[in-house]
Amino acid sequence: MRRRWWLFRCFDLLVRYWPVFKRRQGLLVVRMDGIGDMVLFRRSLDEYADLFGVEKSNITVLGCKSWGPIATEIFAGYRLFIIDEHAFARRFIYRFGIGLMVRQIAPAVTICDSYLRRALMSDSLLWMAAAPKSITSLPFINEPTRTEFTYYLSQVDQIVDTGTYPTHEITRHYRFLSNYAGKEIPPKPPKIIWREKSPPLRDGAPYVVLNPGSNEFGRRWPFENYMNIAERLMAKGRRVVIVGGPGERAGDYRQRFGDDERAIDLIGKTSVPELLDVLNHATCVISNDTGPAHLSIALETPTVVVVGGGHFGSFVPYPREICPPNAKFAFEEMPCYHCFWRCNKRDSKFDVFPCVSEVGVDKVWRYTSELLNL
Repeated sequence: MRRRWWLFRCFDLLVRYWPVFKRRQGLLVVRMDGIGDMVLFRRSLDEYADLFGVEKSNITVLGCKSWGPIATEIFAGYRLFIIDEHAFARRFIYRFGIGLMVRQIAPAVTICDSYLRRALMSDSLLWMAAAPKSITSLPFINEPTRTEFTYYLSQVDQIVDTGTYPTHEITRHYRFLSNYAGKEIPPKPPKIIWREKSPPLRDGAPYVVLNPGSNEFGRRWPFENYMNIAERLMAKGRRVVIVGGPGERAGDYRQRFGDDERAIDLIGKTSVPELLDVLNHATCVISNDTGPAHLSIALETPTVVVVGGGHFGSFVPYPREICPPNAKFAFEEMPCYHCFWRCNKRDSKFDVFPCVSEVGVDKVWRYTSELLNL
């Protein structure tokens, strides 16, 4: 076990055996993952009420701060409990307080079907809840995580094997359901329901969203490539809206376009709900492999995603049988795919992964043109 596991152990044990006097009822579904993972899971959640024989309103989703601002709308009808997942994994007092609150949810069943997950987050939360029944999927296990996962898996009632790596996450979610149901539940493409609200933009020509940033520098398709796409879009009468979170600025579009009003910079200027409004009204979205790409696809906006090979097939591209017609994935397969982003072919962590930079502008433009009928 890592030292941090032992340091947390006393706090976690106190939580685990803290008395709960409420009658246990309902489901607690643990989702300690990013926005993209949440989107890939969301539609499968709607099978839970019938499958487990509970009311939708008696299902609690334990989710992450990163997608908390949009959770109320996307998970309408469900109970929500949102935590700062990073603080939970690092800060003793915060972890202890959250653990006690999770205990007071008093679920009859706890569930976690995430494959690529962290034992000190998802599995420890299931363990703390101490429900009479706990069900989890078999996670991805490597040598550094083996002892932690071995312990937590020994504490659950049912473990579901959703397949070997690399199986797509959507496929895994429905395999999990099918295993419990004892019959096949066919997977469905991602879809989320969002409000109908105008984006924070002036009226004008139809626009295409460019998302050139990422919290992982290696997944950032070269900014110059995005500018080349932007130039072609403007020539076709489209505006371009550049989005991204604080700290995700990949370059300065003004070096190419100056003060051209057809280029609109929203990097760091929108809340997460406002970003969804922007994606929802776009004629197309071109994005790196990040959460907004999955959001855009689930909103049924035409979307082109630039894909690398770190864990190719696990999240992107989508399998053919569940890939909606509004989604295109641009990639150049290389022998070093499936490196889990531990790339040894770049000089520093600020360089783009070769499998990402190799994706050509013409390929992305071809997919964009097909979606926009240019």
